[in-house]
Amino acid sequence: MSHVGVRALRSAALLTSGALAVSVLAGCSSGDDEGGAPAVPADIAAAPRASVADGGTLRWAVDALPATFNAFQADADAATARVADAVLPSLFTLDERGRPQLNRDYLESAEIIEREPRQVVRYRLHQQAVWSDGREIGAPDFVAQWRALRGRDSAYWTARNAGYERIEKIERGADDLEVRVTFAKPYADWKSLFTPLYPKEITGSPAAFNDGARTTLPKTAGPFRLKTVDKKAGTLTLVRDPRWWGAPAKLDSLVLRAVPRDRRAQALTANTVDIADVDAALAARVTRAAREGKAGAPGSPAPGSPAPLIAPDSGKAPSAALESWATAHGSDKAKAAAERAARLRERRAAAADEAERRALRAYVVRKTLEPAYTQLALNGESGPLADERVRRAVARALDRRELAQSVLAPLGLPAEPVGSHLALAGQDAYADSSGALGSQDTEEALALLADAGWTKDGARAGAAPKDGTKAGAEATAAPSKGTASKGAAPKAAASDDAGSRGARPAGSPSKAPSRGASPAAAPAGTSGTARTADLPSDEGWYVVGDEKPAADSRPGTRVLAPAPAPAVHSRLVTGQARALTGALTADSQDAPALQRPKAQGGAPGAYAPAGTAAPATGAPSAAAGAPAGPLGKDGQPLTLRFVLPSGPGSESLRAVGDRIAAMLDRIGVRTEITKVPDASFFKDHIASGDYDLALYSWPGTAYPATDGRPIYAKPEPATDGSLLVEQNYTRVGTDHIDQLFERAAAELDEKAARDLVRQADARIWAAAGSIPLFQRPELVAVRKNVVNAGAFGFATPDYENIGFAAPKRK
Repeated sequence: MSHVGVRALRSAALLTSGALAVSVLAGCSSGDDEGGAPAVPADIAAAPRASVADGGTLRWAVDALPATFNAFQADADAATARVADAVLPSLFTLDERGRPQLNRDYLESAEIIEREPRQVVRYRLHQQAVWSDGREIGAPDFVAQWRALRGRDSAYWTARNAGYERIEKIERGADDLEVRVTFAKPYADWKSLFTPLYPKEITGSPAAFNDGARTTLPKTAGPFRLKTVDKKAGTLTLVRDPRWWGAPAKLDSLVLRAVPRDRRAQALTANTVDIADVDAALAARVTRAAREGKAGAPGSPAPGSPAPLIAPDSGKAPSAALESWATAHGSDKAKAAAERAARLRERRAAAADEAERRALRAYVVRKTLEPAYTQLALNGESGPLADERVRRAVARALDRRELAQSVLAPLGLPAEPVGSHLALAGQDAYADSSGALGSQDTEEALALLADAGWTKDGARAGAAPKDGTKAGAEATAAPSKGTASKGAAPKAAASDDAGSRGARPAGSPSKAPSRGASPAAAPAGTSGTARTADLPSDEGWYVVGDEKPAADSRPGTRVLAPAPAPAVHSRLVTGQARALTGALTADSQDAPALQRPKAQGGAPGAYAPAGTAAPATGAPSAAAGAPAGPLGKDGQPLTLRFVLPSGPGSESLRAVGDRIAAMLDRIGVRTEITKVPDASFFKDHIASGDYDLALYSWPGTAYPATDGRPIYAKPEPATDGSLLVEQNYTRVGTDHIDQLFERAAAELDEKAARDLVRQADARIWAAAGSIPLFQRPELVAVRKNVVNAGAFGFATPDYENIGFAAPKRK
């Protein structure tokens, strides 16, 4: 995915008996001030301005034209951010490590000049900084934006106001170029404010802010200005702004073209775009085409050689090709006609493939790690995952390194699991705090589940049918979203004491079959792997932006007070887990032959009848990966509903979901994978809480104290009885985490603020509502002569320097 310029509305042992030692969390607050891991550099074919040709039009693929040009509205998207970056002031930009950098095109300086009794920031504006109508950028623009975003005037439809509500006043300084901002409360992330900065004509009235800025930007101040939007053609054109006082844009124009993800290959082949984000499959096709172009297309005859008597059939063995030719020219007219038609279709397909390969050779794939990470979200509102021990068990079952390697290693990118919820590798605030939860450990996972009452004996216990429902295969299917059973078990906003248990006492079964233990509907003898509801499945990577919970969120949810921490009984529980491991392994080995075929003996490479199982190569124990028997409680199996989006280009996400299901299967946790359309994935499932497990991504940020708080804030009851979750869609949080965020946001000492962010991250790990897996790959197909553009990572693009390579002088 391309650079996102607008911020999102974004081994210490964990347990003895589930209690977390305070010293572990305290230890996670320290770390290397320069970030715990190196950042992967941007891949943009960087070139000095002297090597960039003057002029030309660059066509840049976007998912859709922006729904609004107002970056502070709820439906602002990546295209909104791209336009804002190119045409509006950004007082601070980001470097490759996600660090804010003073933008000297707009500011001569910006600094805190007073801390007591109030924090005061002084901005010194560039002397030539003007709007496109010639008016100077100044204090009136700052004041208008503050008043629109501070949250006091409900007439302004704004999606976020973080930081603006802390401002007490804004005033002109010593002259028109100086702006003084005084804060009522200290604000560490003050550099996040006024980016982008809109002219007062847009932010000065609710009408202009709400409606006017959705469709047009009459005044701009950047290297480009908005020229036209052609919704019918699906294009938006930016042109060089003659009033721009900085280095002039190299391009004459920049065209954003709406190209859905599943149409990117056709757009590249048709030469209608110069740069486009692509998925791994299309990136591989581009790379393969370039490689074949250098080596020569395989199977092509030498120039001047005579044509073969029998035209080669692509992909067919010589004998099959000869048989096809003979049939096409045989005496059976019907068969001959059908074969000739099939051969014609094959030749046309082969010609289309060759045309695509030739077209794709004009591109190269730029790659880095995107400033976003994929996580496994565990919904702690109700059902089995309301119990903190079950969430931790799920987390301890995951081999995060294996998951990262499965996605990133084939792309040649660093395959390290993400160790923080609040920063990414290379950022100053990054530190691996995953030790607060613990690494993959099957025995510890089983111990946690046993302590929570989920055992193999519990799965065998006969549960009496209720309300006349028949047991077994005829049991009623899980109710859909909105049924009364949803949320019947109490929610568990994690306790403030990191060692306290989940909200439900051990041994109490889930009463929500749609989100917890589902009825035993599988036929006897079926394996314990994930059962998949096979809906249309091209699920796409889903990045959460500024979306809010659905307006129709169900009322009646309640926050249960934290339960006191149970007594420590590590040895007992761990011993029980080892015993359970052995029992499960033994039972697995006694499974029916059709379920677990025995390997045939014989020397390596020896022939065997078709369908014979491959020889076993060191069968692992249950702890090492052998599937465990199902766990349950009161006859209800421990089954979790795993929801994934279905959209184009998501094979990698689908594979990750399958791997996670297999890992959970090894500890006796069953998953039911449900693939849903992208349009309903977020609103109808994630925001509304209709899931147990889900995979989606959060964008990274340079301001974790501000942007991380709404994502991990403890849910609170609203006046209508519903649960106010902000962006905490896992419904897991604590007062302590909230306090750490508040302290970090108010801490003006940068090192102390980073330490507080790391402490908050350790607490988030311990709550086990969100498990970061890996940083997402950023793959961009770029025309070979395009420079200073591609896979930007965290870095803000320098739009004035993007262009085409100048011809080399002979």
